[in-house]
Amino acid sequence: MNFFILTLIKTGILLFIFMTTLAYLQWIERKVLAHIQLRMGPTRVGPFGLLQPLADVIKLVTKEGMIPSHVNKVFYLLAPVIAVTLALTSISVIPFGPQVEIFGVTTYLQLTDLSMGILFLLALSTLGTYGIALAGWSSNNKYALLGGLRASAQLISYELPMALAIAAPLLLLNTLSLREMVEAQQGYYFGFIPKWTVFQVLPLQVVSFIIYMISGFAETNRIPFDLPEAENELVAGFHTEYASMKFASFFMAEYANMTTISFIAVLLFLGGWHPLWPAEYGSDYVAPLIFFFGAAILLFHGLNPARPKDKLFMPPFGIVFALVGVLFLIPALKPILIPIFWFTGKVGAILFLYIWIRGTLPRFRYDQLMNFTWKYLFPVSVVNLMLTGLVVALMS
Repeated sequence: MNFFILTLIKTGILLFIFMTTLAYLQWIERKVLAHIQLRMGPTRVGPFGLLQPLADVIKLVTKEGMIPSHVNKVFYLLAPVIAVTLALTSISVIPFGPQVEIFGVTTYLQLTDLSMGILFLLALSTLGTYGIALAGWSSNNKYALLGGLRASAQLISYELPMALAIAAPLLLLNTLSLREMVEAQQGYYFGFIPKWTVFQVLPLQVVSFIIYMISGFAETNRIPFDLPEAENELVAGFHTEYASMKFASFFMAEYANMTTISFIAVLLFLGGWHPLWPAEYGSDYVAPLIFFFGAAILLFHGLNPARPKDKLFMPPFGIVFALVGVLFLIPALKPILIPIFWFTGKVGAILFLYIWIRGTLPRFRYDQLMNFTWKYLFPVSVVNLMLTGLVVALMS
């Protein structure tokens, strides 16, 4: 009975955190892009614009959901459901930390561990293409149809180098379970170099990681590969005819897919929840130091405000940061919080890369997009996989 109760609690907590993260990921993106472009970003709704995601949700929920008369209603309504459902389902197999004991029950920081978890995630990402394709076709709109066709060709093309890039480290790890992948990367070379997959069989796995990340940008329709949504060419692409929560579903699916791509990158290449250096060298104190440093900055600017509202909002946030830092020092919580910190820190770094690239690179032309994957990325991924297999065969 304790197991089922704990599973329900984990499910509720995970859904709350994941949905909140998706909502605030767009706030973070708007803030980072604003700083890149020397703008302020959201500031009006709540302190520092922190309530902007809530305002967006209220707007989308209360907005009239019109259905154009010329659409195929069944597939028009089914498309966003497919997109968001498949995108959110992936969170169920992601391991966030090691085995821990909570209320006397030993459990994993994961909802379920499939023996072929990586294949499950690849299948979900492939099926997600149907949601975009159906949205473009069912809208009976030329712009939407072109966006859907672009998305289908793009996602199918980049699935190949992504799958080959994933297959290369799988040869080294010899497992399809996401948890076993992370456990196989435990330990350090010479006592300080992590045994992450990206550091094994150099430089082949670095190439695999780069190919995977490039393919991940294309899979999630992000700049510079956002051709299905090119607003200067297709108005909005495959979701041109969608509004209110139906549009929000595609928006949510995009950010969920970004997060899933980041999860897989961390689990497969970057050691999951294992720290960058051993605990005996102080890796357990990185998290509290970061939060204490953030608290000190917030309190300093709160006491020396550049704007009147800083005096009101920064000290409370500073106190919250300090309290979170204290939590990382509690012995009973350290086995849970420290692995989660390292895992989420790595995922956050990759998500920041997504945003940084968006604010830096221009969009490709469609012919450049397709030429790049078939003429360069796919051949390189094939050669990389063959060389990795040769090395593994020689080492065995």
